[in-house]
Amino acid sequence: MEKVFVKARAKINLNLEVLNKRTDGYHNIKSVFQKINLYDEMYITKTHDNNFSLETNVEEINNNENIIYKAYKVLKEKFPNIDGVKVTLNKKIPMQAGMGGGSTDCASFILSINKLFNLQLTKNEIESIGKNLGADVVPCLYNKAILVEGIGDIITPIKTNFKYYLVIVKPEISCNTKEMYQKIDEDKHIQKDTTNQIIDALVHNNVKLFKDSLHNTFEDVVQEAGIQEIKSKLMENKAIASLMTGSGSCVYGIFENKKLAQKAYNHLKERFKTYICTSYNSKREALQ
Repeated sequence: MEKVFVKARAKINLNLEVLNKRTDGYHNIKSVFQKINLYDEMYITKTHDNNFSLETNVEEINNNENIIYKAYKVLKEKFPNIDGVKVTLNKKIPMQAGMGGGSTDCASFILSINKLFNLQLTKNEIESIGKNLGADVVPCLYNKAILVEGIGDIITPIKTNFKYYLVIVKPEISCNTKEMYQKIDEDKHIQKDTTNQIIDALVHNNVKLFKDSLHNTFEDVVQEAGIQEIKSKLMENKAIASLMTGSGSCVYGIFENKKLAQKAYNHLKERFKTYICTSYNSKREALQ
């Protein structure tokens, strides 16, 4: 095998509870991650020249700080037999959006290199590599709905094949994850654990159960008025529920059917950068 193509799928958080700050500086969380049918397109090719190269449509990430390059360096150090690699990345997931764009690219790259070079990494080895590269990399290894706990390293897959419709809006503003966590640390926010209700909605394929169940701790501290405006617009356009994903700034609405989602998308795209997609749950039991 000389080349692989992978769809690095975005995620949304159906809930996100920031529980406490740990002594190592990380935060314990509890969240249901849902992969969605919005993805970056990634081609990974062996070049046999012992170098790494990246071609992408987003020039600002084409540098040695890119998380894909960092993953290559880690894997190359662990497995010197890994030869040259060229990555062609067509980014479609908005950046600084709370949708795990960088993390899912990294996760997909690790799995692809494991396949390309027949590394035969175990599940635990793959997760260990991902954990050391970023908190959201391990959850992004899974192409399905999962319960995420700890610092993102405790994963419980959720048995669901539920397909529901989403309209996602990316405001002009972006949210810095580090700054958002600092705001959480300074704020006495109210915990609202809706995990069981959300899992019930997924397991029973009942979109109406999402109503009043979505919750994100970061919404308690976000100060940008545009976030609430978009949530209101989504609800005005017949969303069952609406929430900011991750630390922001993307906001999504869940819709009862494709017709309502399409109508909302057509209306909102005239004013906002807007996406329409569905939830995604792989039938495979293994990672990805």
